[in-house]
Amino acid sequence: MLDLSPLPAMLLNHRFDIIAWKPEMAALVVDFGALPSEQRNSMWLCTLHPGLRDFYRDRERTLREGIADLRAAWAAHPDDTALSELIDELTSGSEEVARLWALRDVRVNGRGKKRLRHATAGPLTVEYEVLAPLQAPGQRLVIYRAADPASQRALDAVTATCDRVRPLMSAEAPAAGRA
Repeated sequence: MLDLSPLPAMLLNHRFDIIAWKPEMAALVVDFGALPSEQRNSMWLCTLHPGLRDFYRDRERTLREGIADLRAAWAAHPDDTALSELIDELTSGSEEVARLWALRDVRVNGRGKKRLRHATAGPLTVEYEVLAPLQAPGQRLVIYRAADPASQRALDAVTATCDRVRPLMSAEAPAAGRA
């Protein structure tokens, strides 16, 4: 994988399991390596992780877009029991998710903006882009960039704590079934 430093980046599978990440993404969001494997899922983190409840300043929009993308993945993989179990866990664990899931929105966003609130760097806005590697169908590389000069300063403060020479971190995706 090419070196994207200092840009935060992560690799997801079709279930949104975080299967690899740059240290900058972990510094921005959460230390993925410290999480149990079943929690290394971007949808689980966004909706159920208590420490990220206030991370998204546009939480309603972020959740709605993420759930619409999750519904698209579910439509493309209707026989994936692990994906169905994740959806059950999310909808039963959050009234907010259940309400948004019931809207039946389906949409995949290849790029956009997210307004974040980092615990130490404060508010920042990132632009994200989703790339689909040709060699790995079903995987997505998500890359964040600062959306404005103030966000760049905040992102620089976050990524300054990262060891730039560390390689892409990776972990085993959760096996079939969720804990």
